[in-house]
Amino acid sequence: MFDLYQLSDEHLAIREAVREVCDAKVAPNAAEADENSEFPQASFDALRASDFHAPHIPEEYGGAGADALATAIVIEEVARACASSSLIPAVNKLGTMPLLLSGSADLKRRYLPRVASGEGMFSYCLSEPEAGSDAAAMTTRAIYDNGHYVLNGVKRWITNAGVSDFYTVFAVTEPGIGAKGISAFVVEKSDPGVSFGAPEKKLGIKGSPTREVYLDQVRIPADRMIGEPGTGFASAMRTLDHTRVTIAAQAVGIAQGALDAALAYVKERKQFGKPIADFQGVQFMLADMGMRLTAARELTYAAAARSERGDADLTYFGAAAKCFASDVAMAITTDAVQLLGGYGYTKDFPLERMMRDAKITQIYEGTNQVQRIVMARQLLKGVI
Repeated sequence: MFDLYQLSDEHLAIREAVREVCDAKVAPNAAEADENSEFPQASFDALRASDFHAPHIPEEYGGAGADALATAIVIEEVARACASSSLIPAVNKLGTMPLLLSGSADLKRRYLPRVASGEGMFSYCLSEPEAGSDAAAMTTRAIYDNGHYVLNGVKRWITNAGVSDFYTVFAVTEPGIGAKGISAFVVEKSDPGVSFGAPEKKLGIKGSPTREVYLDQVRIPADRMIGEPGTGFASAMRTLDHTRVTIAAQAVGIAQGALDAALAYVKERKQFGKPIADFQGVQFMLADMGMRLTAARELTYAAAARSERGDADLTYFGAAAKCFASDVAMAITTDAVQLLGGYGYTKDFPLERMMRDAKITQIYEGTNQVQRIVMARQLLKGVI
């Protein structure tokens, strides 16, 4: 598909195109979205106009048909400008991946073109108040009733809830058998009985709303089930194998944005009669930041290649990329704040926002402690 150590001309062109859009029409909205905790509609409109809001949707459904690496590059470049806005393409992929992996042809035709056109976004409803890392402990129920399913329950930590029009919801259809009793469904925002909690007051990614989703006697046609009954949990885990790569890409983008800002500052800021970039202590910090970022990007792209091919070792590489890149993003943004000194601690510069935004990449789509469990299990099974 491509040489890992040299991007194709097509991938380089995608990076250039996304960066141009983001520099002009996404980055200018980032600080305001963070300050006001508001969804960056102007950024969404810019991404939609350029076909970068859901680039992974196949061409047969009206999408751009970007491969997994191209999608990662899009998310990386958007995150470099605004982490909140990068959750537009990232969560569209997260929400629609179960359909792409397991959905019927009819279900795909019904929903994927609407995401491709930007008519609506897709969110992913797995976590619950008492089911986070232990997702199989969910209690949301879906009961079959005369050609329909009736859903009741609460989903928590749902990204872009209230803004998205469509939701992939996981619910128990057969109690008492654990993960094998969980199924997946498409729920629409307009379905009677769907409502949302107040926006969470978060440390970072404030421009991406996070709310609870309430399902109160939500009655939907049975043909909105994704895949066969009892396959929902397996679809959820397969989805995360692919989409942890997108969180890694988001982390790489945040880290790149922080390094770019730090480099620009240290070349201009003078102390003791010369730019602080000339001091060896500063250069050592920059070298470590660059080295870590390069390693994180290469691991992320390697994982994206496996996602595109569906390799057997994707579970390991997806977890490794997400874990490593998010730890790197946290380290680089923290060092970037340090390099700016007191200025880094103020909202006059974007680095304090980037540091706050980076933290969530170590937590969502499975904490980095869970990622290490996933990796260890793969190693013990001899997959790697």
